[in-house]
Amino acid sequence: MDLVWPVTAWALWAATLAAAFKLSSRERPQGAPRHEAPEPVVELLRGMRAQDVFHSTLFELERRGCLTIEEDRLSLVSPREEPLLPYERWVLDRVAARLGGKPYAPVMALMPEGSELDGGLVPLVQQTAIDLGLARRRWPTMIVPVLLAAGLVVPWYSTVSAAGLSWPGMIATMVSFVAGVGLLMAGRGFLLTPAGREIAEPGAAPVNPRHEWIFTGSGWRGVEIEPPGSAAPGPKRQEISGYVVKRWVVTEATDHPPGSSCVFHIAVHDGSSEKARSFMVSQGLYQDVLPGDQVRLLVKPRSGAVDRVLAHERHW
Repeated sequence: MDLVWPVTAWALWAATLAAAFKLSSRERPQGAPRHEAPEPVVELLRGMRAQDVFHSTLFELERRGCLTIEEDRLSLVSPREEPLLPYERWVLDRVAARLGGKPYAPVMALMPEGSELDGGLVPLVQQTAIDLGLARRRWPTMIVPVLLAAGLVVPWYSTVSAAGLSWPGMIATMVSFVAGVGLLMAGRGFLLTPAGREIAEPGAAPVNPRHEWIFTGSGWRGVEIEPPGSAAPGPKRQEISGYVVKRWVVTEATDHPPGSSCVFHIAVHDGSSEKARSFMVSQGLYQDVLPGDQVRLLVKPRSGAVDRVLAHERHW
């Protein structure tokens, strides 16, 4: 079994793919952002989940006077003539449809499914970011990803012709299928411009930390939360479980270097207590969990910090 030609074909295809991505990643001349970025756009650029973007859009619509949010209840108000961005119109239409004529409903009940958010809301917010000069498409058209996917036929055919149905042929088939589908599913791509990367820099605080998202489905009344940490003697590590009922960020001033830092928090309710317990978490965990998720955590009771996640069941 001579695999010289198949190996050469795969190497040429990989080199072509690397060159295409390198050329497409080169910075292009970009002007200053055309307008101030709306909060949902900033949330998306910072890597927050689609549910966070939807939730942020609700508060933007409240600011515009399209709806009202009191604690965890939302209600629509009389429509205004003020023009809405496409993603704002999308969210408002979904909220109106889910309300079904009712005067109000819990915010959590109005959240569309994740697949609907990824397929409907996220592309509209991405396009707004592009229009504002905060992002761009990797490929001007779909021609390049289609050609790259079609080019997989050459190394795949050369491998199958030389190896038949043996393990090299099966691996070539699997790699060709996964890579081809991945290239086509990614479409034209989405890359941040320098202005967009500045907004999305690690450690940046949420746009508006007052926009609180709470979950009351565990029986928590949305009021009392124990502060993180305890001076009482006890174990160094403790396992706790329950529902994430709230997330928030505290911005603290720093002297060295001068500026501010963000401390990320979540509150967990065990389903029976009057109060929820709060804990300090990493930014990665803060972005990964949403109110309504069930978690099992190993925490440090004295400092009130989460040591690691033992289990995480997504509500969304």
